[in-house]
Amino acid sequence: MTTQTDTPHDPESRGLRLTSALLSLTVVSGLIDAVSYLGLGHVFTANMTGNVVVLGFAAAGAPGFSVPHTLTSLCCFLAGAATGGRIAARFGNGSRRTWARGTFAAEAVLTAACAAVAFAAPDATATAYTVIAVTAFAMGLRNATVRKLGVADLTTTVLTMTLTGLAADSRLGSGAGHHNTPRRIASVAAMLAGALLGAWLVLNHGLGFPLLIAALVPAALAVTASGRE
Repeated sequence: MTTQTDTPHDPESRGLRLTSALLSLTVVSGLIDAVSYLGLGHVFTANMTGNVVVLGFAAAGAPGFSVPHTLTSLCCFLAGAATGGRIAARFGNGSRRTWARGTFAAEAVLTAACAAVAFAAPDATATAYTVIAVTAFAMGLRNATVRKLGVADLTTTVLTMTLTGLAADSRLGSGAGHHNTPRRIASVAAMLAGALLGAWLVLNHGLGFPLLIAALVPAALAVTASGRE
């Protein structure tokens, strides 16, 4: 007998599966970090593991790194994550589809604002701080949501445990294999693709275009994502 959650009338199942949505956002993370690291003075706004290391480099006086930029990113990311946590506590037990779409829409709006600033005043000091602060906040908001969604091996911003799982469960590791191996490979490929595209766009066309793409992807997901993995 077909369960209610498997019927075509279940609103949670309508739209793009969360696995595909989160892989798309992993591409966006590559774009965002290409913008921040290559275009804003060697700071990450999506990958906070790298950002903590960068803060150590900056604090030690290594050339090309900025303590103010890095602290701005870390603090705004934490603020976004705290906000996302509050939203998850309030809406996380309701419709996952509605909640996820709302978060994706918020990310799209925030990133679109950064793109507008980057197009309007690409070389201004205020632009750098605005893009760092707002994209970091958006990534924190998204990470809190993704954490609550709990889709295995799709954190969208870091790959350390994904790569560990690939190696540990491979024939060279435990030899057991894992049903999530294709998902893990897709996650790595998505991040690489986003970083490659983002780097090319930053180096050849500035910050505005990669930020615009990074806004359009979650905007599309805000109207197409389902609540099912």
